[in-house]
Amino acid sequence: MFGLIDCNNFYASCERVFNPSLNGKPVVVLSNNDGCIIARSNEAKALGIKMGTPAFQIKEEVARYGISVFSSNYVLYGDMSARVMSIIAQHVPELEIYSIDEAFINFDGIRDISQTGKEVVHKVTKGTGIPVSLGVAPTKTLAKLANKYAKKYPAYQRVCIIDTEEKRIKALQLCEIGDVWGIGRRIARKLQAEGIFTAYDFTLMAQSRVRKHLTIVGERTWKELRGESCIDMDAAPPPKKQICTSRSFGTMIEDFESLSEAIATHAATCARKLREQHSYAVSIMVFIHTNGFREDLPQYWQNAVLKLPVPTADTIEIVQYALKGLRQIFLQGFRYKKAGVIITEITQHAQLGLFDTVDRNKRERLMTVVDQINGEHANRIKLAVQGNGRKWKLKQELLSQRYTTDLKEIINVNCK
Repeated sequence: MFGLIDCNNFYASCERVFNPSLNGKPVVVLSNNDGCIIARSNEAKALGIKMGTPAFQIKEEVARYGISVFSSNYVLYGDMSARVMSIIAQHVPELEIYSIDEAFINFDGIRDISQTGKEVVHKVTKGTGIPVSLGVAPTKTLAKLANKYAKKYPAYQRVCIIDTEEKRIKALQLCEIGDVWGIGRRIARKLQAEGIFTAYDFTLMAQSRVRKHLTIVGERTWKELRGESCIDMDAAPPPKKQICTSRSFGTMIEDFESLSEAIATHAATCARKLREQHSYAVSIMVFIHTNGFREDLPQYWQNAVLKLPVPTADTIEIVQYALKGLRQIFLQGFRYKKAGVIITEITQHAQLGLFDTVDRNKRERLMTVVDQINGEHANRIKLAVQGNGRKWKLKQELLSQRYTTDLKEIINVNCK
């Protein structure tokens, strides 16, 4: 049996953990640069606030209903996610972290799955303050479906288990085809045009027809919905084949120095991600572009791809070549809105060059120490060229505190 445990309205719940006065009130979280809504509490959903709505379009609703609005606090959310996953891992045989707020559980070997599931849900909620829901079923796809019902129906007390054929059929009949994990919008429209409106309708299709129209991926989903497990646990996801770090600027910038700070910071982040997965960059791409929505301004978009002489995960080296690429493409007279660095080719092995003069062993030890000091969220040690980010940093006017990762922003408790 597989389980899918999911944090309810995760970003909004993280904000509520340290501000209980928000409980029972509408809360929304905004995307980068406070652009649009990416998370909503149930109360905000009930008011008709839609995902992806630009922030400026709900100003009247914010004032009328007293909606609390927050900038994305990814440092806080990342740390809270790690705490949630740590508690889950202590109580289950095998865990696969699927996203920042979701994880699959392998319940093999557990006799009383219902009791164990309830204990995990209770301990995570008690230990972190984040409410979670759990769906359990014979396949991952059905577990996703069970999780949906665990959230939707209070009678389940946040744990829904599909462990009989009767429950499986009922769950499929209540699920629209577009809500099935693995069925995208385009495929859903195609199926609906053929009279397939529910997950149950889909399972009644002939296997040959499914394979013909939806390929092997659709056939796998079809089998999973019928109770045949086709997707195994993946406790150690494969290393990424590309790594990209990019950000839109809070305000458009024109000078090379500010762009250099941004590119150096993005390159350093890419290097750290490479070291986390024990891999090396073979080539990198640097790109910059203006704001395509500003038709009143001159437009410019350009990138540069550089082959590194030796595969590396060294921050100093990657930043050096990223800045070299920036110098090749930067032009004065434009107002830039976004910049980024992409590690376009990654290898798991680094072969030294014949004429390489860098002391690789020394640099590797240096990077290890830097990573240990910086930890997962801090940025205590960085290159001078990364600057302070004052001109190009994200717009985060409604940012909450980093309660769990910065002693200067630790929560204050009024004991009166």
